[in-house]
This record gives sequence, structure tokens and C-alpha cells, in this order.
Amino acid sequence: MISTNIFLQAIAAFDGAGLEQFAPLGPALSHRVNDGRLCQALYFRGGNSSDELIVVALLRDGTVMRYFPIGAKSDVHVPLRVVEDVDGGSVIELRVAAPAGVSGTVVVDLGLVEH
Repeated sequence: MISTNIFLQAIAAFDGAGLEQFAPLGPALSHRVNDGRLCQALYFRGGNSSDELIVVALLRDGTVMRYFPIGAKSDVHVPLRVVEDVDGGSVIELRVAAPAGVSGTVVVDLGLVEH
């Protein structure tokens, strides 16, 4: 079976509306798994330019799979090592939440493999 590497990567500005209010980061940070295939997350890397903690969420079909908190002016690297399968037809997406009034830039890199 042929595997395909997929990378959801971006440098995106954000404006916080509260840590419970996840906002889309743009169409480049969404992927629909091809029908008949499985997708697995391999790693997440992220960076935060703001002076406050932010949270990036990995969603599957609109439901949070994982939270990735990123400290103030900090970064994170989380090896996921094929934690779970995502079925064909599902949509994987990254979104961000920050405290109300906080703005900044987030750098995200999610590595996936589809097979």
C-alpha cells in the first residue's frame, strides 16, 4: 500500500476570544481524508508569539481530538506516533484559542500519513 505524507503548515495571525472559543486558522490547515484510506497523525509542532498561553486544537469532523497548549513566546513538539486512525471521508483541522483581547501569530506544523 502506498503511503502519502501530508503536512498542515502555516504561520497565521490570531485574535483571542477566550480559551474556549476555537477559531479556524485558514483553509490550508484542513484536510479531508480520501475515501477508502486511513490517516494517522505523526507529530505536532507549534510556536506562539504572544505574551499569553494559547491552545491549538486538532479536530476530527468538528470534534476535538487533541489539545496542544503553547506557552507565552514558546514552542511545543509533540510526537504522536500514530495514536489513532482517522477514517476516510473525515476532515482533520487545526484551530486556535487564546484569552480574550490577546493577539499574535502562531506557527503550526502537523505531520500526517495517509495510507
